Amino acid sequence: MGAHEVPRPGPPPGATTPPGHPARLTAEPDTPLSRWLWLVKWLLALPHSVVLLFLWVAFVGVGVVAFFAILFTGRYPRPLFDFSTGVLRWNWRVAYYAYGALGTDRYPPFTLADVPDYPTHWDIAYPQELSRGLVLVKWWLLAVPHYLVLGFFLGGARMAWFSGGLIGLLALFVGIALAFTGQYPRGLFDLLLGLNRWVLRVAAYAALLTDVYPPFRLDQGGREPDALP
Repeated sequence: MGAHEVPRPGPPPGATTPPGHPARLTAEPDTPLSRWLWLVKWLLALPHSVVLLFLWVAFVGVGVVAFFAILFTGRYPRPLFDFSTGVLRWNWRVAYYAYGALGTDRYPPFTLADVPDYPTHWDIAYPQELSRGLVLVKWWLLAVPHYLVLGFFLGGARMAWFSGGLIGLLALFVGIALAFTGQYPRGLFDLLLGLNRWVLRVAAYAALLTDVYPPFRLDQGGREPDALP
């Protein structure tokens, strides 16, 4: 960073600010999209929801183990890190297919790994070292302001294939636009990606995958910004 850069408001002591956020989300809407498939995606996504239910239980257990590993060693064990990242990636792909974005009609793959030819990707850079002190407070105290914002985005309801709140409402508007025009409004896509990017950054921070505090900023569009201001 430049010597005269103005610090971003909000980051807790000890958090670092890389050129770009370590959690990176990219996506591009498929064309054409079905006018009516979105009406039954809640049913088509049920197999994923069953698998993700078990994965989320394991995710919590892995998070507990990682908490103590970071507390005593300052590192997130790489196999556990890859698993937690994979669960968030899987959940996002299903949300992108279903009512988190309705961005594709391609059925999500059943895998924790990234799929290069799928139309959306989420990943996070592995941190070589994490703060032992921040691990005690960031997931329940420092992230509280973001939880309040996400409550508005998600409306208290969050499943692999459905988001309540503002995200769910905007996805409904997308479905109506598809039904009547067969087109995905680009402005809605960019806004939905920005909202989901915010959600995933907070999820990565709360899951102890990074010490970089999520910015209070809506980075819209299917591409990550080149750098954080």
